[in-house]
Amino acid sequence: MNLEKVVFGFFVVLAATLNFGFFIGDIDEPEHHNPYELFAAVVVNLIATVLKFGDRTQIGAVHLATSLVADLQLIGAALMFGYATYVSTAGMTEGWTASVVSMSGGALLANIVSVVLLVVETVSFHRG
Repeated sequence: MNLEKVVFGFFVVLAATLNFGFFIGDIDEPEHHNPYELFAAVVVNLIATVLKFGDRTQIGAVHLATSLVADLQLIGAALMFGYATYVSTAGMTEGWTASVVSMSGGALLANIVSVVLLVVETVSFHRG
């Protein structure tokens, strides 16, 4: 068993599950979306991105691209969450919550693509 691939797979799947945990719930209910879960999703996605830098294959490039998309979306969501919570006088309204969760949903789609790529890569590696 290759420990490097275990760590890589762990962070790819953890990034997707943390993002899913934040995303799930009513889109306009702030109580359903924990800011600490969003923070954890951002941090784990950034770690997963760093782990993807070493791969020089075509599938590695797509892995990195999906990770960068997820990072951008989650960082955008975190900035919006922070603005709504700490700067805006209205606070975390239904509209702000829907925007933050929508950004997280885009990142979730990128994470799902990354997990699918990981599974495809694993299956094709074992066949060859």
